[in-house]
Amino acid sequence: MYIWEKIPPHERRDLLVAWLALSAAFTLAMVWGQRLDPFIIGQFFIISLVTAGIAFIVHEMAHKFTAMKYGYWAEFQMNSMMLVVAVAMAALAGIVFAAPGATMIYGNYISREENGKISLAGPVSNLILLIPFAALIVIGQSAGSALLAIIGLVGVKVNAMIAAFNLLPVGPLDGAKILSWNPVIFAGVALIAFGILFGSLSGFF
Repeated sequence: MYIWEKIPPHERRDLLVAWLALSAAFTLAMVWGQRLDPFIIGQFFIISLVTAGIAFIVHEMAHKFTAMKYGYWAEFQMNSMMLVVAVAMAALAGIVFAAPGATMIYGNYISREENGKISLAGPVSNLILLIPFAALIVIGQSAGSALLAIIGLVGVKVNAMIAAFNLLPVGPLDGAKILSWNPVIFAGVALIAFGILFGSLSGFF
């Protein structure tokens, strides 16, 4: 309840809208080019809610609560235009460009180290989520449950993708702030994220 109280109603609304829009975008990308079967689309939407939705929310909340740990106020603010772009690109080209918004941090002065650690929290949270999703792959295969295995596989790919994308050292992305704070930590985390992403896309998982 204490954590829930730290998320004001307008932020909950933004998180919910972004969660649904991102899930729709990932769903459209996964069924792109296939025959439109409502049952299949529904299944993939549920899978997207569980995988992309959790990956997104955990990432943003990791930024938020790490910032609050340092005494700053932080909240996620969605970008409505980028959500529309994400859904449109997924529908038209089968590509997900997920930039649903950002966690804004409010404070008088944020040191380079604090900013680096706050930024690091997001990608690291996605790397940690790889563990339960990878476990779902094993459980699903052992139990003969294709659904669990698919959720696990999609979860691994989505979390690896979100971590790797945010670690790009450009613009406002997390990678630029982490690199500015500690190049060694940046290199280590980026190597892990891109290595797992490459492995997941090449069929290793």
